Amino acid sequence: MPDIKPRPTDSEKITINLFPVDLGQIDLLVQQGFYANRSDLIRTAIRNQLNQHADIIRQTVERNRLVLGLQHISRAELEALQAEGAMLNIRVLGLASIAPDVTPELAAATIGSIAVLGALHASPAVKAALAGRIT
Repeated sequence: MPDIKPRPTDSEKITINLFPVDLGQIDLLVQQGFYANRSDLIRTAIRNQLNQHADIIRQTVERNRLVLGLQHISRAELEALQAEGAMLNIRVLGLASIAPDVTPELAAATIGSIAVLGALHASPAVKAALAGRIT
């Protein structure tokens, strides 16, 4: 499985709840210099778990025919599909990005479904137009 290293601007913020003892242990490891900060430890722990399950992830990506990484959908691509009378089914593990110049009408006419494990970047209007098709 390719090692995808996102740029800091490509990252998504999440919130987790930890017990005070767990948080204290994290702070102790940071204080002792094992990690630069809390986020560094948490990212490392998550990557270690993902590496441990890499075979399962790879098999599932292949079986479900997911795009792994980034899939950018441009206005030109959707206009070409519209001219052909075709629909696009987006299946991504990572980041699906719909260009900012895609109108809600064009998206609704050309995108049949969206399944994203990760993040979907699109204008609020496009997301609203596709709300019933996003799983």
